[in-house]
Amino acid sequence: MAAWMGVEERAETLRSTAEELVGEDELLPLLHGNPSPVCLDSFEPSVSGRVNIWQGVGKVINVNKMVRAGCRVKMLIADQRTGLDSSEIRAAGRHAIEVWKALGMSSDGVEFLWCSEETSRRAHEYWPLVMGISRNHRVGWLASLHADPENVKCNQLLEPIMKCADILFLEADICQMGVDRREVSMMARGYCTHIGSENKPIFLLHHVLPGFKEGQQRMSESDPLSAIFMEDAESEVTKKIKKAFCPPKITQGNPCLEYVEHIVLPWFREFEVVPPDGGNSRTYLGIEELLEDYGSGTVHPRDLKPALAKAINQILQLVRHHFQNCEAKGPCDAVK
Repeated sequence: MAAWMGVEERAETLRSTAEELVGEDELLPLLHGNPSPVCLDSFEPSVSGRVNIWQGVGKVINVNKMVRAGCRVKMLIADQRTGLDSSEIRAAGRHAIEVWKALGMSSDGVEFLWCSEETSRRAHEYWPLVMGISRNHRVGWLASLHADPENVKCNQLLEPIMKCADILFLEADICQMGVDRREVSMMARGYCTHIGSENKPIFLLHHVLPGFKEGQQRMSESDPLSAIFMEDAESEVTKKIKKAFCPPKITQGNPCLEYVEHIVLPWFREFEVVPPDGGNSRTYLGIEELLEDYGSGTVHPRDLKPALAKAINQILQLVRHHFQNCEAKGPCDAVK
C-alpha cells in the first residue's frame, strides 16, 4: 500500500474507477480494517484472441489505481468458458498479459490466476458453491438477463452463476466489472445474505465503452470497425476513428467523446486538439470544458477525430514496440 495515502484518499481513488459503487457504505469500514483488501478483476479471452481497448488500456488504468489504493489485485483469466481449444485459450491469455505489461500494469500487487487451475485445484469447494448459488435463482429470471430470453442456452444461464461463484470462491473484498454486469453484484451480495455471511463483496462497476457506430451500445468482436483493438496498426486506428459516428454539436451518445473521457484523459491527464486548418490548439484537462466547446461548435468533428486518433496511437505504440521483441511476439502470433 502507498504509505502516503490516507483511508479517505484510498477510497476516493477506488471510487474514481467506478460509474456505480455497490456497497458504498461498506468501503470506508473495509479500508479502515484491512490495509490490503483483495480486489478481483477478470478477463475472458475472445475467439479471435484480440484485446479491445477497454480490456487493454482501461484495465491497466483501473488496476493501477487499485494497487495504488493498497489492494492486492487478482486478475482471473476465464479460460474455461470460451469454447476454444485449451492451447488457444492459453495463448490468448498470455497475449493479454503481455499487452498489460507493455502498457505498464503494476507488477507489484497483481496476481494472474487461471480459472481452470483454481477451480480444478479446489473443485470440491467450487462446484458445491455453484450449485448453492444456482438453487437461489429461478431459470426464468436468469433467462431474462439476456437479450433473447426465449432462445437462451444452458451455458448462458450458467455464466452469471459462475461469475458470482468466482468472486465468492476467491474471497474477494472488492470486485471490478462493467456496469452491464450489475446483476452479478446483486447475485453475489444476495447469496451472502442468504447464507448469513456479513462479508459481502463491494462492487466497482465501471463504464462500458460504446461501439463506434450510431446506437451501438457496446463494442462488438464480430464488427472490427466498432472498436479499437490493441493489435491495430496506426492506419487502422485512424481509419476507424475517421468513420466513427461523431455528429457536430452532439455530446450525448458520441463515442469519440467517450473515448476521450474514459481512455485519453485518464491516461495522459490532458487532451490536445489541433485544428487541421492551422488554427489555435486547445489543451483540455477535463471532459467538462471539451463537452462545452464541442456542444457549442467551437470544436468540430474534423478537429476532434485527428486529435483522438493521435492520442490513441501514442498509447498503442507502447504495445507495438513491446511486441517487436521476439519473446513477447510468440503469444501474439499464436492468436492470429
